[in-house]
Amino acid sequence: MNTMAQAVGATTYPGRGIIVGKSSDGKRAVLAYFIMGRSVNSRNRVFVTDQGGIRTEAFDPSQMVDPSLIIYWPVRETGDRVIVTNGDQTDTIYDYIRNGASFVKALRTRTFEPDAPNFTPRVSAMATFGDGDFRLDMAILRAGDAEGSCCTRVFWEYEKLEAGKGCFLHTYLSDGNPIPSFTGDPETVAVGDGDAQAIADELWSGLNADNRVSLWVMTRDLATGESESAIINRNH
Repeated sequence: MNTMAQAVGATTYPGRGIIVGKSSDGKRAVLAYFIMGRSVNSRNRVFVTDQGGIRTEAFDPSQMVDPSLIIYWPVRETGDRVIVTNGDQTDTIYDYIRNGASFVKALRTRTFEPDAPNFTPRVSAMATFGDGDFRLDMAILRAGDAEGSCCTRVFWEYEKLEAGKGCFLHTYLSDGNPIPSFTGDPETVAVGDGDAQAIADELWSGLNADNRVSLWVMTRDLATGESESAIINRNH
């Protein structure tokens, strides 16, 4: 089982990725999200905290070409849930949950990104906290064929995660042209006991230095509900 740093560094371009797991002592949830970029537009971003979540914004607004797939809320919280995604489906899940609907029902209304020929998958996760633990939902929405004529939606439900383990779901298998979409189940990774900043530093060191853009990490104490976060931006 790879460490989180080994997993994110296994390819030069995993794209955008989500890791959710439990510390090895079993006391804290660990959530992480990172973005990478190959174009000037993709690299011209930073993470900022805002109203109980994080959002992306242009580092240099004069260089922003197309904000449609670049600017969004990767993380939003509502009640006992933390939602993490790689696009504006964060808002879709957030709205559905607040209206009493489900993670799955929300994502059945969405498809992969319209960025042919890559058809970037939408990856999403939601941690639901309660009774000193948490449940995890994850999903990927990817093109069902090379033409992007249909969508394949795959969902995973984890009633409980083992201490010291996490699930890693990312958009791409590797670099390429077009870029191959992630396939298979979320990868299992080893999770340690560091605080949010230590975990962020570990993950940042594992990401390809040429392509990494921004990284967010949250840890939450499962007994008290107290959380701490860390953000690392390439541009600062």
